[in-house]
Amino acid sequence: MNRATLITSSLLAVFATACDQDRAPDYPVQPVPFTQVRFEDDFWAPRLETNRTVTIPHVFAMSEETGRVENFAIAGGIVEGQQCGIYPFDDSDVFKTIEGASYSLMLQSDPALDAYLDSVIALIAAAQQPDGYLYSARTNKAEEQRSWFGDKRWERLERSHELYNVGHLYEAAAAHYLATGKRNLLDIALRSADLIDSTFGPGKLRTPPGHQVIEMGLVRLYRITGERRYLDLARFFIDVRGRPLDGRTLGGEYNQDHAPVLEQTEAVGHAVRAGYLYAGVADVAALTGEHEYVRAVDRIWEDVVRRKLYVTGGIGATGGNEGFNDPYVLPNMSAYNETCASIANIYWNHRMFLLHADARYIDVLERTLYNALLSGISLEGKAFFYPNPLESVGQHSRTPWFTCACCPGNVTRFIASVAGYAYAAVGRDLYVNLYAGSRADVEVGGGEVQLRQETRYPWDGTIKITLDPDGGPRRFTLNLRIPGWAQNEPVPSDLYSYIDEPPREPPTLLVNGEPVALRLEKGYARISRNWRGGDVVQLELPMPVRRVAAIDSVEADRGRVALQRGPIVYCVEWPDQPDGQVRNLLVTDDAALEAVFEPDLLHGVTVIHGAARAYRKVPESDELSSSEVPLTAIPYYAWAHRGPGEMSVWLAREEGAVRPLGYPTLASQSRVTASFGPDPEAVNDQMAPRSSIDHDVPFYHWWPNKGTTEWIQYDFPRVSEVSTVEVYWFDDTGIGQCRLPASWRVLYQEDGVWKPVWTEQDYGVEKDAWNRVAFETVRTRAVRLEIRSRDGWAGGIHEWRIR
Repeated sequence: MNRATLITSSLLAVFATACDQDRAPDYPVQPVPFTQVRFEDDFWAPRLETNRTVTIPHVFAMSEETGRVENFAIAGGIVEGQQCGIYPFDDSDVFKTIEGASYSLMLQSDPALDAYLDSVIALIAAAQQPDGYLYSARTNKAEEQRSWFGDKRWERLERSHELYNVGHLYEAAAAHYLATGKRNLLDIALRSADLIDSTFGPGKLRTPPGHQVIEMGLVRLYRITGERRYLDLARFFIDVRGRPLDGRTLGGEYNQDHAPVLEQTEAVGHAVRAGYLYAGVADVAALTGEHEYVRAVDRIWEDVVRRKLYVTGGIGATGGNEGFNDPYVLPNMSAYNETCASIANIYWNHRMFLLHADARYIDVLERTLYNALLSGISLEGKAFFYPNPLESVGQHSRTPWFTCACCPGNVTRFIASVAGYAYAAVGRDLYVNLYAGSRADVEVGGGEVQLRQETRYPWDGTIKITLDPDGGPRRFTLNLRIPGWAQNEPVPSDLYSYIDEPPREPPTLLVNGEPVALRLEKGYARISRNWRGGDVVQLELPMPVRRVAAIDSVEADRGRVALQRGPIVYCVEWPDQPDGQVRNLLVTDDAALEAVFEPDLLHGVTVIHGAARAYRKVPESDELSSSEVPLTAIPYYAWAHRGPGEMSVWLAREEGAVRPLGYPTLASQSRVTASFGPDPEAVNDQMAPRSSIDHDVPFYHWWPNKGTTEWIQYDFPRVSEVSTVEVYWFDDTGIGQCRLPASWRVLYQEDGVWKPVWTEQDYGVEKDAWNRVAFETVRTRAVRLEIRSRDGWAGGIHEWRIR
């Protein structure tokens, strides 16, 4: 078997589809492997090349610099030393990047990269113990990490990531084998999987993984080897979840262990773990034919798209659990939306499409792809976001690396294989799911079809597809996805809706220049005919600027609007506004908005121009003043490339939702310092919270310092007389580690000495309120709050006023 045949006939390693049509059951629909698709456009083709030439080398270099690669050498006795890093799951970062590099090799030969992978794989082989166990932290006796994994293998699976690491190993091994034909990494993976299979299962150890992904990895090994026991083990890990022994669970909702998977009805807990679990359940459902699994993931999917999905397609609202919050709790500034969660969400939605052949799953996939996911990596390919918030006051920026570096390696493997989400086929049906300038070779209707797609999507909705069936005319059905956004439906639920009039021009379809009626079935325009070489299909998807509103249940977005054009969600960012302010803007429903392509901005983007009203408070009054200012919105994925500053996806459309600029005060003009931690300026930014747990305005905290005495200080621009302070405490009971303080007091500086102010009032520690203390007037250049945190908890402040 030659290399091309090996890859294209076995590429189920990437998208969990069948390479053997005679093996049943399996996914009803099969995606076209990315090796049979060549992006040739100005949007995706440069990103693939950047991933190959910049991102993959960068992530490998950082993996070496931070000791992730060296950990294997230490475990294998090749070098002396002790475990690098602070997390026992660092092995997985190397595995994910090998997977991404392997996909890159499938697309373009690179002998140097191939040789480098062999050198890293040799270190991994040395680190593997004789029975197949592979976990560098334990082998290297990393005592500082022992609380994660305990004294014995498998005893702390809720924290150890032992099974998570090898899950990514299995996926990397399958990809590397398909790319190179070499068994060096595959044999390592199979020895590991055989150990896991001999250890876990009915009559053996009955504990699920704390962090899911091994389920998907085992399915990949099953597809490569045909060994049914790997599929059975994946199913076991799904079935044992939520079925505790002796009443003990791994962590309840946090890692979806609160109930058997078949009984779960909503998405809860850590979003990445959840997305990987649901993708794994879909795999097992397809390969076993057990419809109970399909019904389970159907229920959970409905919960996400109806109550827990961001307008950008991100999932996982809360940082405390890196995951899902209660229904409709979708804060913007504190939105977590981990980049890995977006990748998991795409994996899951793609599998849902393969199960159901319904375009609504690709609609969600596309929304996540162009917005939440692409936000996670810089345009230059060497900096990343871990969370992807929908609002900022300048506290967010991409970074070249993280201590917990799960996202960079994940990005490499996803971008390298993104073309595999564009097309799919089954029998006599050919599906076009993503629109991008590309060429593809597709098996459909009993033969091969060469397909060429020409378009400037996502900036333009004109799509031209030329078909050329091998061997002459052939009858099959071409299914063109008509995106939900082109059918007046932002998402397949009532969570978001358009508030402006639908486009006057609906989507139109031509075949060889002749109009064809759009007959939609499950979101696809179906064209059944005897196709001949050179037949041309042209689809027109009008792309007006649309205004999106959230259902009223989403408190964070009440009275606000988001802008969207085609699949792209927009934001307003500080460099494009005259005074650098964004949060004080109001966009009326009748304001004219115009889309213009700017080729020299942010690697070429379509921007939205219009007008807004900018609000500010009148000094010493509760009244507001406003003035008209120009408005420019850019694609959300392109934000934070021009320095830190304000950004917002959701803009006020009602005056009650405006956050007006405050007038200068003594507090706002003071320099802020504190005993610990970053961003103390949050306390004088004049952004009043709605409650002590409000995450949509900045706050300051002393976490992880708990039960300590801390301070925060104002240094005034001049000697001033002050007699009153007001403090709004931060308290995130239920989702975090900050609580109201045990006590506090006010100090002022006199002759370089800190002295307490004199007051007869109590120092208040009330939640959801301003705590005001009046004291005898002092004349000073600096005032300090001294706070004693409660035992076992950290303290925090939303806002501090002074008069």
